[in-house]
Amino acid sequence: MTISKRVHAFGDDALGDLDATGVASAIESGDISAVEAVDAAIARAGAVNARLNAIETPDFDRARLRAHSPGVGVFAGVPTFVKDNTDVAGLPTDHGSLAINSTPAHSNAGFTDQLLSTGLISLGKSTMPEFGFNASTEFETLPPTCNPWNTEFSSGASSGGSAALVAAGVVPIAHANDGGGSIRIPAATCGLVGLKPTRGREIFDAHASSMPVNIVSNGVLTRTVRDTAAFLAQVERYRPAPQLRPVGLVEGPAKRRLRIGLVMRSLPGIPVDEDTRKAVENTARILADLGHSVREIGLPLPEKELLAFQDDFQHYWSLLGFAVQNFGKWTLDPSFDRSQTDALTRGLSKRFIRNFWKTPQTIRRLRRSEANYHRAFADLDIMVSPVLAHTTPRLGHLSPANGFDVLFPRLLAYVAFTPLNNASGGPAISMPLGCTADGLPIGIQLSADHGNETALLEVAFELEAAQPFRRITDVD
Repeated sequence: MTISKRVHAFGDDALGDLDATGVASAIESGDISAVEAVDAAIARAGAVNARLNAIETPDFDRARLRAHSPGVGVFAGVPTFVKDNTDVAGLPTDHGSLAINSTPAHSNAGFTDQLLSTGLISLGKSTMPEFGFNASTEFETLPPTCNPWNTEFSSGASSGGSAALVAAGVVPIAHANDGGGSIRIPAATCGLVGLKPTRGREIFDAHASSMPVNIVSNGVLTRTVRDTAAFLAQVERYRPAPQLRPVGLVEGPAKRRLRIGLVMRSLPGIPVDEDTRKAVENTARILADLGHSVREIGLPLPEKELLAFQDDFQHYWSLLGFAVQNFGKWTLDPSFDRSQTDALTRGLSKRFIRNFWKTPQTIRRLRRSEANYHRAFADLDIMVSPVLAHTTPRLGHLSPANGFDVLFPRLLAYVAFTPLNNASGGPAISMPLGCTADGLPIGIQLSADHGNETALLEVAFELEAAQPFRRITDVD
C-alpha cells in the first residue's frame, strides 16, 4: 500500500476545518466547548505527529484543565502551541538544541502572556532548529520536522514545528517568531499566512532586546488573514505601542488604491528560480487588475549598500552564533553544553572569530538600514517580492549534518529577501499565493513602512479574496 506524502488531521470533529476565529465563534455560541476543541486538537496531534515530528514538549493534561475555564479574549478556548525558544511556566525551554537540558521555566515570558491574553490555550512547545539559526527544522542526529504538504520536504524554520501543526490542521493558530525570516519562511513553505510585525509592536523577547540590533519579532502562523488581523488587534489592546501608529482591527480591504513596487531582484549573485518568479509576477498581475499601480523596483537600499548589507547580516548571524557558543551558559541556561551544539552553530562562531574586527561597522550599518528602508516608501505604499529565492527544498538539503561549509552557502542562496525587514524593523507578511508544479506552496511577501501593518492586512484581505488560498485537503 502506498502511503500518502501529504499529511493532515482535518476531520469531522469539534475543530472541523475552522480557522481560529471560527473555532472561537463556535465556542462562544455554545456549538462546541473549549474542552471539545482542546480534546480534538490533542487527538489530531496523536494522529499525525509521528509523521511530522512537530511537537517538542506536549502539555496536554494542563491544557485540558485550562479548557474548563478558558478565560476571555478573541480566541478564548482555541488550542495553540508555543515555540520552544519562549518560556512557558512549567515547561522547559531548550531552543531546539541538544546542548540545553533546561529545567521547567518558573514563569511565562512577557510575550507568552501577551499571546495567551487572546484566550488561546497552549498544548505545549513546537519544534525549531537549534537556536533558530537554520531555515529548515532539521537536526544533525534527530528526525526532522516534515512539511505536511509533502513529508519529503522541509517545513521551513525556525518556526517549522508551529507551521507544520497549523498546516496539518492540528491547531488553527500557533506562535512563531522571526529573526531573519522565521515567521515568513515556514509560512511560505507550508502554505500559511505569517506576519512579522514592526519592531516594537509586540513585547520584546528578553534575549532579543539585549542584542546590539534587535532583529526578532514575535507573532503567529495562521491559515487565514482574518486570524492574523484579529491576533494583532488583540495583542495591541493588551499592550499598545505608543511609538507606532495604531493598527486596530482590520476586517477587510480598503477602497483606496496603492502604489506598489515589485521586487524581483534579490541580493547580488542570488538568482530567483522560475516557479517563484512566476508566482510573484502572477501576484503583481492580480494587484494591477484590482486597480493598484504596480511598477518594478530594486531592493530598498542604495546600490552601493546592497553588498555591504549582505555581508553585514551574515556577520551579525555569525556574531549570534559566537555569543551562543561561548556564553550560552550565562545567557540561555546553566545546563548549556557547548560540546553538543550542531555544525551550524559551531561554524557561525568560528566565522565570527575570523572576522570579529568587522563588528562595529556592521552594527552601525545595520542600524542605518532602518532609515534607508523608511526612505524607500517615500513614493510607495507596499513592496511585493518573493519570500525565498527558490522553492521548498527536500529534507537533507539544509541539514546541519552536511557540515557548515556545505550548509551555509545553501542558506545564503535560499534566504535572500527576508533579512532586510529584520534589520530595518519593517513589517512584512507572507501569503500563500503560489504553488510549484507538484503542489508545494510558494509564499509571496508584502512589505510596508514602519507601523503600516494596516496597509499590509488590507491588501492581504484583498488578495485572499481574489485568489483563495489552496487547502491541504484539496485534490490537485
